[in-house]
Amino acid sequence: MSVFTFGTEPTRVSSPWLRSVKTEDDTIAKLEAEPQEGAIEYKLHLLLRPRRPYQLIGTASASGSVRDDILSDCDSLSAYVTAPSLLTDPKNRKPSNEYYATSTESRRLRLYHLTTQLLWRLKQSMTNGPLGTTESLIPKLPADSDDLRAAIQPGTLWQGLEESRGALYEIGVSDDGTLVGLPDDEMEESLLTLQVMAASLGCVVKVTRRHCVGECEWSNSSTKREKSQESSTVIREKLFVAEALVTPSRGKDTASLVAAETPSSPSTKPGTNLESASLTEQLRITLTGPTDGGKSTLLGTLSTGIFDNGAGRSRTFLLRHRHELTSGMTTSLSHVLIGYKDNGLEENQIYSFSDRNIDSWEAIHDSSRDGRLVFVSDSAGHPRFRRTILRGLVGWAPHWTLLCLTANDGELKIRTTATTATSHEETDPALVEVDHAKAHLDLCLKLRMPLVIVITKLDVATTASFRSTLTKVLTAVKSAGRTPKLLIKQRVQSDPTRVPAIDEDDVQPLISAMTKSGNLLNFVPIVSTSAVKGEGIGMLHALLQNLPIPSTPTARDYIGAALNPEQPDAVFHIDDKFSLSALYGNPVKDEDEAKHGTVVAGYLRFGHLAVGDRILVGPFPPDDDSRAITPEERGSPGGEGLSASHPSSSELGRLAMRNAVPASAIQGEWYNARIVTIRNLRLPVRLLEPGQAGTIGIIFEMPEEDLSDSIFERPPRPTPKVRKGMVLAMPSKHMLETGLSLQAASGVTGVFEDASASSLIQGSIVKVYIASVRASARIVRVSPTWTFQGVHGAVETEDDDHDVFSMEKLDGALSARYEHSLVYEVQLDLLTHREWIEMGSQVVILEGGSRDKSGLESFVGKVVEIVE
Repeated sequence: MSVFTFGTEPTRVSSPWLRSVKTEDDTIAKLEAEPQEGAIEYKLHLLLRPRRPYQLIGTASASGSVRDDILSDCDSLSAYVTAPSLLTDPKNRKPSNEYYATSTESRRLRLYHLTTQLLWRLKQSMTNGPLGTTESLIPKLPADSDDLRAAIQPGTLWQGLEESRGALYEIGVSDDGTLVGLPDDEMEESLLTLQVMAASLGCVVKVTRRHCVGECEWSNSSTKREKSQESSTVIREKLFVAEALVTPSRGKDTASLVAAETPSSPSTKPGTNLESASLTEQLRITLTGPTDGGKSTLLGTLSTGIFDNGAGRSRTFLLRHRHELTSGMTTSLSHVLIGYKDNGLEENQIYSFSDRNIDSWEAIHDSSRDGRLVFVSDSAGHPRFRRTILRGLVGWAPHWTLLCLTANDGELKIRTTATTATSHEETDPALVEVDHAKAHLDLCLKLRMPLVIVITKLDVATTASFRSTLTKVLTAVKSAGRTPKLLIKQRVQSDPTRVPAIDEDDVQPLISAMTKSGNLLNFVPIVSTSAVKGEGIGMLHALLQNLPIPSTPTARDYIGAALNPEQPDAVFHIDDKFSLSALYGNPVKDEDEAKHGTVVAGYLRFGHLAVGDRILVGPFPPDDDSRAITPEERGSPGGEGLSASHPSSSELGRLAMRNAVPASAIQGEWYNARIVTIRNLRLPVRLLEPGQAGTIGIIFEMPEEDLSDSIFERPPRPTPKVRKGMVLAMPSKHMLETGLSLQAASGVTGVFEDASASSLIQGSIVKVYIASVRASARIVRVSPTWTFQGVHGAVETEDDDHDVFSMEKLDGALSARYEHSLVYEVQLDLLTHREWIEMGSQVVILEGGSRDKSGLESFVGKVVEIVE
């Protein structure tokens, strides 16, 4: 299941007046009965006081014409028809208890009951109705002595109602649809009560229909003395029914959900309106490893508490496609959410689907408040899906990577050696698996990311194979300059909803050492697990709950302001895009995106984004440039021995890349848009914090074209097509004042410390991964460069002069003063698209694989120059 999963479309908010049967004179005698489900609420009245006794109630049919304005006149009333069932006995003058029962509860208690009914109705028109505790469902309501008119201004929108389409209230109508009606004063009081209810939830009320349905009589006598003297007068008034629409407040112009004129939100500043954001500590984890590494099975056990049966039962809770269930091979990204919290007990609580009280991510958010949320992504393992592997490792910017390797890897290698010794006609699949495990391990170490190695399948491994796998892992980790820390005590977790206290105690020394070192790359924890027997599962839970989280990202993490003044205040990397309504999350067609907007997914690199913010989206190719196509639109037939995602994987792909247009020939454009909804790990919020992942609903603000000089009708300007790799950005004040625009890079230059980068061939086509950007590029230049780091900074020289600055000719003083290293500068020319690339960010280059390679060989460097 994806973090972006939306449920089925909810019941639409539709007026029952549109479905009612009309009489011969085009009037409506009765509405349909109130539906049990949906966003329609029939209310005889919303009074907070007992009703007056009536002497006579008479109703008539209301006009059935659909009107959006308020109808307060009754001139078109055809005839006065008395409803015998609604008449009171004129002798005893007692009203019918069915419609006029008095209330004995306090005003505030009745207002609370009415407000919770409204909250429930508002959720009925949402795709995902968030859950919450009882305490979180108590709105702030005026006291019994307060003036209600002072409480009609909408407050902060109730968390979770951002995507509600509203609720309809039919006032003066009984549950069976009978048009009872209210006199004018009681109708106004009911509407005032509804306004107070809506305002407490951050909503507004609009009366969409008002009809006269009859007349009523009552006596204005208020004391027994007046009754005895028969000095009371009879008052006759008309009866009305009203239809009111309650919708979430989205700014000044609440009549329009899309064109809401909200001011530029000040909540983009740190510390403002934080109650509308998720403040629970969040840790992002990516699982990676070879195909048979047991990633999905392990994650299924962690998130459900169900041990595997040895045949992959646990992974069935995660796999999203039928072919994945059939083959058992993960080919796409799937996500789970696990919550942890210290409840003051001996063992900390685990909030996941192993808890019978948890049935949604919103419930995990609510239960883990003030604790920790761990967002875990599971990715593919086969090199054929290597772009999915890199997307999970690079695109989501995870805080930690969990590399899963099988404990019987050494046994497979021994069997492979025996097989290949007797037969050389074909390659044994086990040999490929061993190579893939090493390739995944090398890739994770090259990426310079915090790493945890999980050795899986202890139940099927022998002591010799486990020792062989562990030796290989320890050797690779130490060779990378990191310190391995073994946490391989094989204890079984007895309670899937608790973190064992003994495992918690075992991980604390390691966590303390990590915290003191200040560098999360220094240590590599190694955990051994078995999803079948449950060994090591508690240890892994304890580790996930306590792993240090990197510091909050800022705009100047990579490079200072002097070298990069064009840095915006906030950047959201788009890693996925969905054809969903920006407001409600329902599927929409591409041609309707201009009206309904779209939903993008990714993570906030730095800064704050809030609902109502005006942002820039891009970079886009020009509207008339048909040469620029997305990587998804380009065919990738796939060559034998190569990744199908690689542009050079076939003769057709090589021919297409040879004729590809450089991005420098394509201008980049930016479009204005407005944020209308935000979800942080499925939780509806109004503010996204730096480093958090989620989905954002945006609506483009397309400029109006001047067609006054044209005699021909022009088609409307098409809505820009959002693709993966773009960004949502908020320009800084400095950029606005100086007129600087956001950069759109057509090429980059990266520095690579790996000596194997010298094997890159000038003119070859490669795949480049930078943040959420995945693009094809042509290598323009590969230059070895000496870098001297000393007291006065770095001194770089081209290799052509290396005879002058070589180590042999450096005198003793220069050698002692400068630390030197040989690096490789690689200049890349992006193809197809311009991209937004941040100076100092990590760049990964992947070449095409072959039969004798795993396909994951990569070169990892840092961006030092951007070509616009």
